[in-house]
Amino acid sequence: MAKSSSAAIAGLAYLQRPEKYPPKPICALFGDEPFLKSAIIAQLKAAVLTDDDGDLSFRAFVGDDADPRDVFDELSTVALFGAGRRLALVTEADDFVSEHRHSLEDYADRPSQTGVLVLEVKTWPSNTKLYKKVAESGLNIDCSAPKESTLLDWISDRAQQQYNVTFAPGAADRLMQIVGPQMGRLDQETAKLANLVASESLVAPESAGDQSRVATGPTSVTAPAPATRRGLKASAPTGITIQLVEDVVGGWRAKKAWDMIDAAVEGNAAEALVQLDRLLLSGENPIALMGQMASSLRKFAAAARIVNQSQSAGRRINIRQALEQAGFKNWSGMMDKAESQIRQLGARRAGQLYRWLLEADLALKGSSSSGDRARLVLEQLIVRMSKQLA
Repeated sequence: MAKSSSAAIAGLAYLQRPEKYPPKPICALFGDEPFLKSAIIAQLKAAVLTDDDGDLSFRAFVGDDADPRDVFDELSTVALFGAGRRLALVTEADDFVSEHRHSLEDYADRPSQTGVLVLEVKTWPSNTKLYKKVAESGLNIDCSAPKESTLLDWISDRAQQQYNVTFAPGAADRLMQIVGPQMGRLDQETAKLANLVASESLVAPESAGDQSRVATGPTSVTAPAPATRRGLKASAPTGITIQLVEDVVGGWRAKKAWDMIDAAVEGNAAEALVQLDRLLLSGENPIALMGQMASSLRKFAAAARIVNQSQSAGRRINIRQALEQAGFKNWSGMMDKAESQIRQLGARRAGQLYRWLLEADLALKGSSSSGDRARLVLEQLIVRMSKQLA
């Protein structure tokens, strides 16, 4: 029998085409993205336990308390319900795998054909014998957090397919900036935004005459008929805007944080320092603010490096091209604003952004993690970008 490729399957690739990867006797889910693991486990259960009574053929074990004999017995027992197979899930199974590696290797050589074993672990080194055996007779599925560019495609597709809503240009990026690359949070916030859009997406009455007279004392006014009356119907909700993301997901603090960053990169240190003061007084964590600043400033640093490398290689590249390669999108005037901001910084200062960010990050994680010292670290970074020091 030909051996399977040792390369692991990316978690998102599995979810997009589960029929391409039918359940095998052993499935190892490894990585640090809990949303991916949960979604893949649900998909495996649906594929293995196909009948209404299939849940009776499912059993979950916790790694620390699991006895391999109980797990293997569960897998070797013919299911009374479902499609004749059982599914045993061992969660938090890193220690379970370490302690019973030889037993699992033996099982992988002669796995039960009546059950599917799912191991949920954080680490799963590809140079181990067990990994290679699972690659031959099972599925190794990498549930590490995807890259941000991949997540943007995923959340845009999920919004349309799962929630019947679309993101306006730039809105998914802003959601990513506020929430971070956390699939569960991204999905929850998208669902919340979709519900808000759907609640406001009733089309106008079919005829202008479908109206109600509402008495208000001696006079009356004409009002639209309630949504439940005939003539109104729900339209497909579309258009999660940047403003909606900022208002609903980010709230006041997130909006002010982006105002602070814009002011800083534009060289308006006075305005940026005022916004910083307001955010810190409201209880914002300096390390969290640093994370938001870094996510934007790294793109400017990358653009400066692209220009530098092109010039060193004797190639000509304009600033707009470098900004595009660094990840800036031409939405709602964002590219024009980014070009103006990087010109304000200048080549020398933009080229030092990586070093400045590293220094600030180390300081916040060291002796300047809180209080006035943390404030000073952020203030220094803002002042370095000011017009006065250009």
